[in-house]
Amino acid sequence: MRAVTAFARLSPPPRLVDWSILALVVAEVASGLLSFTVGTPDGWYVLWFHRVAGITLAFLLCLKLYRVRNRIRYGEHWERSTALSILTAVVAIATLATGIAWALGAVSVESRVLYWTVLSVHVGLGLALVPLVLAHVSTRFSVPRRSDFADRREAIRYAGLFAAGALVVRGQETAAETFDTSGSKRRFTGSKPVRGEGNGSFPITSWVADDPDPIDPEAWTLSVTGLVERPVELGYGEIDTESEERALLDCTSGWYTVQEWQGVRVGDLLDSVGVSGEAEWVRFVSVTGYRWSLPVEEARDALLATHVGGERLAHGHGAPLRLVAPGRRGFQWVKWVERVEIREENDPAQWLVTLISGFD
Repeated sequence: MRAVTAFARLSPPPRLVDWSILALVVAEVASGLLSFTVGTPDGWYVLWFHRVAGITLAFLLCLKLYRVRNRIRYGEHWERSTALSILTAVVAIATLATGIAWALGAVSVESRVLYWTVLSVHVGLGLALVPLVLAHVSTRFSVPRRSDFADRREAIRYAGLFAAGALVVRGQETAAETFDTSGSKRRFTGSKPVRGEGNGSFPITSWVADDPDPIDPEAWTLSVTGLVERPVELGYGEIDTESEERALLDCTSGWYTVQEWQGVRVGDLLDSVGVSGEAEWVRFVSVTGYRWSLPVEEARDALLATHVGGERLAHGHGAPLRLVAPGRRGFQWVKWVERVEIREENDPAQWLVTLISGFD
């Protein structure tokens, strides 16, 4: 009981707790979404911040629930907005629980809640939490005072909460490395390894609604257009598939795999069509309308794969042709590529297309 009381003394004023929870939820969603684009270790700090902020949010949520415990337990001061508050608390707890379960290795890549993976449920709950917390704060709107921010004690409290969050995260990392409790082979992104070679060794995942019918290679063509001297349209049998690349695919569903990919080097393809000096970007477009762009120099090192692990790509993995972009996350490895467009400008609309591609 003394420990609980001491913990409660760390609590900032109620108005600051509510706004701090909102700020942390927004920061968590922003860092979580940004982490989807981080594929190389130099972006480790994004995911580290996401984890530390999550633990800090858990601390503040405990403080909040401790403060209102009697109101909930005994029904004191129940209002019309109380149901919203309880729903927000439940979603917040579920969001934290799924994230912690994933970090501790309590669930596997194959673990699902109905149709969705645990990591996908965590993301969905986190997105839902933003409007819920906004609505909750609006029912008890109390603007923080200037003195709240000028109070040295409050600064020390918040510094202590963040420091405690960092210590918890570091402790979990050390335990994982020492005892392999959460899989020491996890990447800095949190993704867990799936092993094997070829199509059957890693899961089939699609982004949002991308789910085309199987594509007949004999009827399919690849067009290379845009800022080039010699636009071409190639049939499946005309694609040079002699290039090989051992590359790591890190999927935002929470798994990664290292495979031998075989196909045509994008740089060789660009050399064959003659790229204009004005070209800055290469856009890869799927039969579903999904697309992603890479800077020209980065694209040159990418591969358009026809095979994986010595096997011809399965439909679910992007046959007849998929982009292999080392250092990028899985959703940027465009499947079912049918067009390569060389452009002067980037395509900011590709972010919107990731949400609507595949829908009729």
